Amino acid sequence: MHTATRIPRISLREFFPESPIFGGPDIRVTSCCDEARRCRPGDLYVAVSTAIADGHDAVSEALRRGAKAVLAERPLPVDAPVCVVPDSREAYGRLCQRLAGDPSERMRTVGITGTNGKTTTAWLLDSIFRAAGVRNGLISSLAHSDGVDREPAARTTPPARELADWLARMADQDCGTAVVEVSSRALAERRTAGVEFDVAVMTNVRRDHVDYHGSIFNYRRIKSRLFKHLKPDGAAILNADDPASKFVLRHLDRPVLTIGMHTPAELMARVIERHPCEQTFLLTAGDETAAVQTRMFGDHHVYNCLCAAAAGLLMGLELTTIARGLEAVETVPGRMEPVVAGQPFGVYVDAARSPDALAVALRSLRQVSPGRVICVFGADAHGDPSHRPLLGRVVERMAHLGVITNDHPRGQQSLEIVHDILDGYDRPARAHVLPNRAEAICWALSKARPGDAVLIAGKGERPSPGGRQQHHGCDDQLVARQWLREVGSEIEYEEERPRVISLASRLPLAN
Repeated sequence: MHTATRIPRISLREFFPESPIFGGPDIRVTSCCDEARRCRPGDLYVAVSTAIADGHDAVSEALRRGAKAVLAERPLPVDAPVCVVPDSREAYGRLCQRLAGDPSERMRTVGITGTNGKTTTAWLLDSIFRAAGVRNGLISSLAHSDGVDREPAARTTPPARELADWLARMADQDCGTAVVEVSSRALAERRTAGVEFDVAVMTNVRRDHVDYHGSIFNYRRIKSRLFKHLKPDGAAILNADDPASKFVLRHLDRPVLTIGMHTPAELMARVIERHPCEQTFLLTAGDETAAVQTRMFGDHHVYNCLCAAAAGLLMGLELTTIARGLEAVETVPGRMEPVVAGQPFGVYVDAARSPDALAVALRSLRQVSPGRVICVFGADAHGDPSHRPLLGRVVERMAHLGVITNDHPRGQQSLEIVHDILDGYDRPARAHVLPNRAEAICWALSKARPGDAVLIAGKGERPSPGGRQQHHGCDDQLVARQWLREVGSEIEYEEERPRVISLASRLPLAN
């Protein structure tokens, strides 16, 4: 992608003092590009290697389109100056930030990573800053905002050039803070190179994206890169209840604020009461305590609130202001988002795609639902194939009824995915298979009775390809809402009978 400068010119001799330059004494840069076909006259072409292509092979095309120099990882036999760096992706990210005027130095910034909870934590923190009267910029998987304008996000963390542009827009709009959701892929691809954070948050680290990173060890190591982006006086936030985060804590040589519900930590939470439509918990920091009543429920949401609150405290905000900001977030699109149309049972749409995220969602519903939990789910055709049987195992053990459907197989045989999911079942006959997603949602809703909860998992806020985007582009929401209004409203449900909810009924089903 192409990026233009917000400063007069950069000398690569000064910017990369240890990197040799061939074909000239120096290279002075006003714009750079990492895609040869998009190079413009006067650009610096950055040869970036990816899993599918090597940018070094496209140098001739970049020069033909007008690039005046090249930044590469090895000397090249070309008729143009070449600066050689150890990692061109790292160098490109740093260049993009410098050309944008190093915007992270002009704001107080928070970076958030983790397996689950990144997006919700980012939205909660955005609300906290607004409650404090601070204009905040936001980069998340749902939307990007410069504090004034908000646009839908194409991916969690944008490419280096786009990220630099968004941060520069935030600084230009006088944002006092910026919250950036950082994916493991973005960290692996060095998209955040050159960005410095005042606070780095790790929500948790579970087993995920092993197909991309190669091993769970690599995944954890990549996640930990976020802390290398801390400013000299920056601090980290870690979950003391999360085993992997405890390991990171032992090896992190930076100031750390811990959060937890069970393990002693600097910031702790205790749930007071919980219902299908809300929960109340106490936030305790030292001698100070604040009650928080939120429309979102489950332990996972409490942890998200703890992470956001900890970041707020490190930014110097009062605990009462933080509590007000947490309470202002009633829903997050596609994150256990309720569908309410007067029905006597709960319906929730959640983006849970991994086995761990799905288990968290089902566990939360079992904690608050007096009746059965019905789950509509599938597997992403482009996701980790090893997740498919694990998804089936989770649903069989934690839901009373599982409905397997498609999650847009994109040309892959849908029955193959279904078979992979069924491999995780001990008793496959317990599963109900309906390949058409809309039919699966409607069938599950038709089986719900007063006190039950229906979880529609796997797509969350994502629209169907080519579909009309309404209500955050979430067609699962649209299908459920239409059925509830047109069909569910005509059903005469039997009056719900009072029942005692035993502790055992709230626990996962026996193996």
